[in-house]
Amino acid sequence: MTRFVVDSGAVLQLVSGPYEVGAEHEILAPTLLRSQALSALHEAVARGELTADVARERLDRIRRLPIRLLGDAVLRRRAWDLADELGWASTYDAEYVALTQLQADALVTLDPALAAAVAGVVVTASLEDLG
Repeated sequence: MTRFVVDSGAVLQLVSGPYEVGAEHEILAPTLLRSQALSALHEAVARGELTADVARERLDRIRRLPIRLLGDAVLRRRAWDLADELGWASTYDAEYVALTQLQADALVTLDPALAAAVAGVVVTASLEDLG
């Protein structure tokens, strides 16, 4: 079994495209994923990029994904330290990276800047690797 941490951008793409998660994989995310996905979809509706019905359907698909959400004190402490080490003011991305370090084999992100920033810190993967 391969364990993947998926960031919010990857999850939003996962529920909007023809992607499947293979039964041999486990997907994980920090608990903040729910709020980030909710906000991103609401913002897309506000910008006129999605209808509210489509956004709500995608939220429902996210809810149905077999994602194990984690957010304990160890994760938060590691995210804080990683943000310091990487020179990040925000800890949001650091939570995904910390969870990857603590419990997964790779981080799935569509953000090229994040992937470049964590090269050598964690392994990154693509949505296709989830299949």
